[in-house]
Amino acid sequence: MKIDLNSDMGEGFGRWRIADDDGLMDTVSSANIACGFHAGDYAIMDRTVRLAKEKGVGIGAHPGLPDLMGFGRRAMAVSDADMESMMCYQIGALQGIATRHGHRVTHVSYHAAFGNMANADEGLALRLTRAIAALDRNLSVFCMPGQATERAAEKAGLRAQTLFLADRAYTTAGTLVPRGQPGAVIHDLTGVRARVKQFLQDGSVTTIDGTRLPVRAQSILVHSDTPGSLELARAIRAEIEASGGLLTPACQLGN
Repeated sequence: MKIDLNSDMGEGFGRWRIADDDGLMDTVSSANIACGFHAGDYAIMDRTVRLAKEKGVGIGAHPGLPDLMGFGRRAMAVSDADMESMMCYQIGALQGIATRHGHRVTHVSYHAAFGNMANADEGLALRLTRAIAALDRNLSVFCMPGQATERAAEKAGLRAQTLFLADRAYTTAGTLVPRGQPGAVIHDLTGVRARVKQFLQDGSVTTIDGTRLPVRAQSILVHSDTPGSLELARAIRAEIEASGGLLTPACQLGN
């Protein structure tokens, strides 16, 4: 079985870094690179793309809201037109840097509140995926299964690549438990590895209330800002390899 392991990277700013991107780049197969709005800047983007190219890691744009102080996790009053423009601006910036290094942006993965806004509005979700298709019809869209972004990607003629979030708790509805609620973020190494093993064995996750929920996914995500993210990523990779899985960049996976 081929499966992707991805993480959000380049989420520092200036001299500050939020995670061990070097270590993560040795562990994952795809990187979602912050494009300067919720985190990141031109220098960090350049370094992250160059490192991904060296390591053979696939790259995608990780557009977010213009909210450095809130790390893109706060809801903002932003028009649909502005959402579309700021997303294209961020994707285009990463495409330019990637071209310089002989690498290629192959997917888009919305960050935090940006993605929540898209999934809450079918019209906005479709507008965004149509804009992505106008930039490059070969781009795929990372999304959780069954949400508005997946449906919008398919309507826009784009490939939707579904995710299993290893370090986030699920509700019985298949959505994520909101950050700030007890147990929403999982950073226990044993717990994360058990969740990944369950997902790999039977394609399910145990929700926060103990229900076994089917999860249809091609890629496993671990957030770089989760405490101990590098150790978590290494444990997830080890579990994938122990199960006989072949770690493969998302851009090399079939539909």
